Amino acid sequence: MARLGTVVSTDHASTLLFLPLAHVFARLVQVLAFTAGARLGHTADVKQAMPDLAEFRPTFILAVPRVFEKIYNASEARSDGEGRGKAFRYAAQVAEQWSRAQQDGGAGVVLKAKHAAFDKLVYARIREAMGGRIEYCVSGGAPLGERLGHFFHGAGITVLEGYGLTETTAPATVNTPDSLRIGTVGPPLPGVSIRVDDTGEVLVRGHNVMAGYWNNPEASAEVLDDGWFRTGDLGELDADGFLRITGRRKEILVTAGGKNVAPAVLEDRIRANTIVSQCIVVGDARPYVAALVTLDDEMLPAWLKHQGKAQMSVEEAAGDEDVQREVQRAVDDANDQVSKAESIRRFRILPVDFTEQGGYVTPSLKLKRGVVMKDFAAEVEEPLPLTRPAETPTAGR
Repeated sequence: MARLGTVVSTDHASTLLFLPLAHVFARLVQVLAFTAGARLGHTADVKQAMPDLAEFRPTFILAVPRVFEKIYNASEARSDGEGRGKAFRYAAQVAEQWSRAQQDGGAGVVLKAKHAAFDKLVYARIREAMGGRIEYCVSGGAPLGERLGHFFHGAGITVLEGYGLTETTAPATVNTPDSLRIGTVGPPLPGVSIRVDDTGEVLVRGHNVMAGYWNNPEASAEVLDDGWFRTGDLGELDADGFLRITGRRKEILVTAGGKNVAPAVLEDRIRANTIVSQCIVVGDARPYVAALVTLDDEMLPAWLKHQGKAQMSVEEAAGDEDVQREVQRAVDDANDQVSKAESIRRFRILPVDFTEQGGYVTPSLKLKRGVVMKDFAAEVEEPLPLTRPAETPTAGR
């Protein structure tokens, strides 16, 4: 708590918890709130994030990246519905530029003026929609992505990204208000050591690391090496000790051409689209990289109404040309972040979503890749049409 004292120990501090208490991160939030004397609330449905935040009015939240994606997408969808979608997206661009400029010596006069104008017109509305009292958020459980980190920072809400696993009793590293580097998961916490081995795997040692798995010495021996815990995650440490997570070893795809592809970069960017719920990139031992995409049944209706297709179901939307073009735009945007060999060549929109109730995501909303690949093997193997750059401008992103 010493590293986050200014976040959790302020007067009238309160937080709203989105994770179930079976999750180690949620347990940590409970301990932090109890120790700091902060008011703690619980909500069971991430789809209700915005109305619950507005009602509870927390001063800080600790959540997984999907919550922040939902907040961004809900704000964008609301702006589209009010006919201000283009202005919102320009304001988001300015927020990101302003935040990046803070890391490079500060914004120039023109950027400062744009940021100040949008703070009154756009960012203040987002803060108010989140209850009007939030200054800091802590993100964990999966990579947040620089785009969202810079957007929220530019909008006046600083997201402090951290990193840890159940085996490390939740956090091992975290950014703090006075030591922030967006795009990283911060430096190690006191009493914790981090190193990256020659293969790029992140290792953790400290008082927070487990002694071993219960009644499973073989599994324990696989991950514990002379006091160091092998996380299975890939990362980089910069000169100042800030850790950047670049992927997960077991999720790295190796194409038939021998190209290593980290799916998280592509998946995160595609999920940033308003109408996308989930995305899984495939390509292991295949000649090209492809993706299965699901639609967000909460955001989709407003987008379809904007297209004049208000009565369309999710199943019908999966085959709709306008929806296909919008997802293609998201794929094109993701492909801009990687090399041609790593880019998505084909994609399919599924008529169903990957949900926790269906067994496809964890309580922290991470994909269960093995389950998805097993249940949707036919969709993965079936030939897909080649993707093309979006040619027809559409409303939306």
